[in-house]
Order: sequence, then structure tokens, then C-alpha cells
Amino acid sequence: MSEQRQADAHEAGVSAEGARWVEREVDVEAFKDARLGQRLQTLLGQLARAPGASLSLVCEDWAGTKAAYRFLSNEHVSEAQILAGHFGATRRRIAAAAASSAGPVLVLHDTTEFSYRRDSPHAIGLLGKTNTGQDAQGRWRQHTVCGILMHSSLAVTAEGLPLGVAAVKFWTRAKFKGCNALKRAINPTRVPIEQKESICWLDNVRAASAMFADPARCVHVGDRESDIYELFCEANDAGAYFVFRTCADRLAGDGTETVADYMRRAQCRGVHRVQVRDATGNSRCAVLELKYRQVRMLPPRAKQSRYPALSLTVLQATERDAPAGADPIDWKLVTNLPVRSRLEAIEKLDWYAMRWKIETFHKILKSGCRAEESRLRTAQRLTNLIAMFCVLAWRIFWLTMLHRAAPTASAALAFTPREALLLDRLRPAAGQSGERRRSIATCLIQLARLGGYLARASDPPPGNTVIWRGMARLTDIKLGFGMRAENCG
Repeated sequence: MSEQRQADAHEAGVSAEGARWVEREVDVEAFKDARLGQRLQTLLGQLARAPGASLSLVCEDWAGTKAAYRFLSNEHVSEAQILAGHFGATRRRIAAAAASSAGPVLVLHDTTEFSYRRDSPHAIGLLGKTNTGQDAQGRWRQHTVCGILMHSSLAVTAEGLPLGVAAVKFWTRAKFKGCNALKRAINPTRVPIEQKESICWLDNVRAASAMFADPARCVHVGDRESDIYELFCEANDAGAYFVFRTCADRLAGDGTETVADYMRRAQCRGVHRVQVRDATGNSRCAVLELKYRQVRMLPPRAKQSRYPALSLTVLQATERDAPAGADPIDWKLVTNLPVRSRLEAIEKLDWYAMRWKIETFHKILKSGCRAEESRLRTAQRLTNLIAMFCVLAWRIFWLTMLHRAAPTASAALAFTPREALLLDRLRPAAGQSGERRRSIATCLIQLARLGGYLARASDPPPGNTVIWRGMARLTDIKLGFGMRAENCG
């Protein structure tokens, strides 16, 4: 039997892991009508073949496009049902990662906005106003920006391999908040957390921690937006750990001093050298002075009757002798993990530096899946579409990082036999042959080259952009290959 026929027979039996990924990420039973789950599988598979393409392009005909629109606008379809299968698959991947490694699984948190411009912005929700230029009299013109806010939590290994979305929350605004006017009228710290949008942080920490059989294997990571005392208490109550960047100078000790007072008296415990890049791409070696100290941190005065004091470790990394014109590094992290040595301090810094991967995930959603270019008119339809894009964005990110985390794994982990065969024929790897040639790293390099990756010896590993471009090109090549096989017998 020829190599091509072997691949066809193998793929017909759907025995390759890469051929079944859509089925694993969709829970048909989450829908009251099983046909909706089957439609989700079909639509997700179509979107995966051409990331960033319009619904009419991926569905190929009017009947399929109409079915997609009906699915997205169906009142019995929600983002929770769409993501139910992915959450289950993420839980299984987290369990496998915890069993195979002694290290923790990091859950990265962040909030992002999807903005749109519509004639009727209230059908989606409001984000704010933006300037669109000046009129003939020099006055600024403004238009209302509508959109959806999403708080996502991405589970990754300590090495950076994304395991999936652990929790997500969408919401819209019916009116502008007028934050400055609100702050003049009332102290924001006196407003209960349940009445703030910040409650999304607590909800996601609670949901993501529940993904773990042992929550102590979970470390939540967030930027300065996560500096919420209620969030510290929530993570503690869930039995999980956290590393959050702090910006507020909270009361500490007996209440007569602040955290800044304690850290000023702390001695430097060591230095750490890191490579950083500025806005122009220039690299430099930054020397960080490390200070860490356990502090009894107090809740805001208005909430001291509701929340207890916490014994937390404050870790501060400040750049020494930063060059003129450069923004010096000054990270102040708070964690409920012990920091007893320089190596443990560097470990926590490395975990916080991993937070940038949630920004990459959001970039894939917006640039790769083009979530902000959709012309859907209501928040429900857009939310359902973005929920599907979350699964697709994780898949793209996972493929990109798989090349770095498990380069020797079999290509069947992510590709069907036909896809591996086509990639091998299009971009053959010199010096290797047969199945030995089809490792996951080799196939991903070949896929990235379809997306514009040059694969020179000095080039870094391929990134997400060339991966999602390559996925779209591979779909077209598979289509042409299949038509040729049918015409030629």
C-alpha cells in the first residue's frame, strides 16, 4: 500500500489524536438539544481550518452560513455551554500535568475589551467615547464605542505550555460609569466587591481553583489590577496560592505603618540579572535588587470587620543603575507562598513574568481570530462567537508552545496522517525519512514555513502569527489534494 493510501486509511479510522481534538473540546451533552452540540463541533472545525476568516468564508455556502448565524443567535445557546467541553478537557490536562510534574500549574488572569463601532451601540453594550478627529472649527468629534469585556483565566505549566482556559466571564455595560465623578462622591474602598466589576476576579479564582483536585498545586498570577484584598482572601479560602503585583500601599502590622514602611527597612537579599527589551527592541541586562519580607497585612479600614488580617510575603525587585531614558524595573509582588531564599524569590519572579502569556492569548483572539472584525449585531451573538474563538486561540497557542515544550513528541499529537504527509512533501526535512521525520517539532516548523517562517539557523522558534497563517494555507492545500485524489482515482 502506498504512503498516501496508508495515510487515508489511518485518517478514515480517526485514530490520530490530531483528528479528534474538536470532539474533545465540545460537550454535546451540555445542550438540551444534541443537534446544537453537533452544530458547534461542525462550526468549530470550520473556524479552525481558516483562523480569522469570516463566517461566510469558512462555512462555504449560504446554508452553512445561515446555520451558523442561527446557532449564534439561539436563545438556548450560551457561552457556558460552548465552553463546557473545553473546561472539561482543561481539567483533564491539568490533572495530567500535575501527575507528571512536581511543579505547580499557573493560572494567569487578565481582563480585555473587544470594541466595535455600530449605529446602535446599546444592542451590544458601551465601553466609552473616543475622538475621531477635528471638524472645520477645530472642535474634536467623538463617537461612542461599544463592546464586550472579558475576564479570562489561562492555565499554563511552569514551562509555559497552555493547558486551556480555566474560567472566563463576559459582561457589558448599559451606561457609562463616570468613574471620576463616582470617586469624588464616594470612597471606592467602601463599595462592596459584589457591586464592582472587580468581582470577576473572585469568580474566576473560585472557578479556576475548582479545576484542581489539589488546589495547592495552583498558583494564581495577576498584574496590578489584581491588587484586591478580597481576592487575597478568596484565594486563601480556596486553598490555592497566588503571586499578584501590588500597587496600593496597604496598612500593615498594628495599623500604624504601611507595607512601604516595612520594605524600606528590609535589607537587600541578593541580586538577579535578567535580559529585557525596550520599546524599540533593544536588549539590555538589568540587575535587580531583591527584597522580601513577611508582613501582617490589614484590610481597608472600611472592611476590617468583614475580612481578616493576612500574613503575606512581599517581594520587591528594583533595577539597580538603570540607564538614562529607560523605565527602571520596579516590581512589588505579594504572595501567600513562603520566600526564604534568593532562589525562591527568583522562582516567584519567573512565575510572575509568565503572566505575559495571557496577553499573548488575547492577541491571538484579536489579531489571529479577528474577534473585533465581526459584524454581528448583538452582545449574545458576539459572546457566543468569542467563546468559540477562545477554544481556537488556545489551540493555536498550544501548537506554538508545543514545539518548545515537547519537540520530540509524535506528530499524531496534533496532526492527522494526511496533514503530516502533506507537510512532509511540501517542506521535506533534510537527512530524515519516514515516520522518524514526522515529529511534532518538524511538522510545526513546516507548518510555520507555510505562514512565512524562514527557519534560518539563527531564527527563534516560530510564533503564533506564522502558525495561524500556516493553518489557513494548509487547509487550502488539503482541499486541493483531496480533489486531485478524487479526480485521479
